[in-house]
Amino acid sequence: MTDTLISLISIVFGIIGAHISGYILKTYTLGTIGNTIAGVFGSILLIKSLGRLGFDPKSIMQLGDVHFGLLTLNLFISFIGGVIAVILIHKLKSKMNY
Repeated sequence: MTDTLISLISIVFGIIGAHISGYILKTYTLGTIGNTIAGVFGSILLIKSLGRLGFDPKSIMQLGDVHFGLLTLNLFISFIGGVIAVILIHKLKSKMNY
């Protein structure tokens, strides 16, 4: 696996998290396209913010092998980033009365 592939898989997990949270929390859904965009940006934002703690794609592939513990943590944080983004964007949208 390469760093780029890990980043793309992380973004997909963020999208999945956004769609699942939109499905479970019906009041927070932004629609299919809105949930997808929120998942992408939420995943990227959280991984870029917290990835410096040691679970960014470069750290996962540091020795040339995949460190599966760090990969699992990375994917979980991406998933949570998608969920948080959907909730925060919905709250922002409701504050703007749109």
